[in-house]
Amino acid sequence: MHSPIRTVIIGFGLVGRVFHAPLIRHTDGMTLKGVVSSRPDDVHRELPDIDVYASPDQAFRDPDVDLIVIASPNDTHTSLAMAALQAGKHVVIDKPVSLDGEELEHITACARHHDRVFSVFQNRRWDADFLTLKGLLEAGRLGEVTRCHLHFDRFRPEVRDRWRERPGPGSGAWYDLGSHLADQAVTLFGTPRGVYADLATLRPNGGAVDYFHVLLRYDHHRVVLSSHALSAHDGLRYAIDGTRASWIKHGIDTQEQTLRDGGTPGQPGWGEDPQRGVLYQGDTGESESIDNARGDYRAYYDNIVAHLQGEAELAVTPEQAREVMRVIDAAHESCATRCEVVLD
Repeated sequence: MHSPIRTVIIGFGLVGRVFHAPLIRHTDGMTLKGVVSSRPDDVHRELPDIDVYASPDQAFRDPDVDLIVIASPNDTHTSLAMAALQAGKHVVIDKPVSLDGEELEHITACARHHDRVFSVFQNRRWDADFLTLKGLLEAGRLGEVTRCHLHFDRFRPEVRDRWRERPGPGSGAWYDLGSHLADQAVTLFGTPRGVYADLATLRPNGGAVDYFHVLLRYDHHRVVLSSHALSAHDGLRYAIDGTRASWIKHGIDTQEQTLRDGGTPGQPGWGEDPQRGVLYQGDTGESESIDNARGDYRAYYDNIVAHLQGEAELAVTPEQAREVMRVIDAAHESCATRCEVVLD
């Protein structure tokens, strides 16, 4: 029998409260020991049975803490991760991990030096529709992919007063939603040969990037990553064309909304996406509604537990995070220069 992994979350905003806390509390082999927050009453109102640390240093010094989950603003990730690793803690950082590739290399080197585990929370690898797409590709049902659109559109016309939507380091949709799509593209196809990007602020009174259109060039296919904050229709999620068939999927995985509504990971219907994609056969023109796989964000933390217990390879590795960050950095450079950035 292994002792449960005693975990502390830094930050109790949307990400820490809605995503990490419930997933950790409903993952076998983990226990949520505490939260670092300046609002202890707010934390205890929802989680009365955990510790609240007034500062990250208090959590780092606690010998009864095994794992630190960093769910604070993006521009704090690197300094907090380095301090936690130096204190001998394992670390999970919410995407996009850091502000650029140079910061990521410092974190990776620090984790290696202190022989600690470091991973990035890329939960949308366990979206129902993404798992469905992976299954179709692995089964060869689309043939060789020639074009792939990965979309994450929303309708949010009001600019909210929060750090993600204000000007500043690490804010904006490209760091937020773009890191999900870049990770999915790299997971499916590896690192692209080149990146061409248009990043913009299109909402009235907007202060951070709320639109992106990023083209990833591969040898024999192209991938488009796209998001817009003023898309009021039933948004396209995936559109993949291959030499045998195409698959089109609308709608978004249901797990985030379930968590926002106060649902419990693992409850009846958890991870089920009722909005099916359609597979179109190229030679016959016939169409087929495809059942979605079942998504489960807990699989990320299941893997963390198994890896720390020596029973599984790490699912989201620092090396994978590096390739995603290369795409993120290249998109910023491409937008600034209006040129394709070639990746070695």
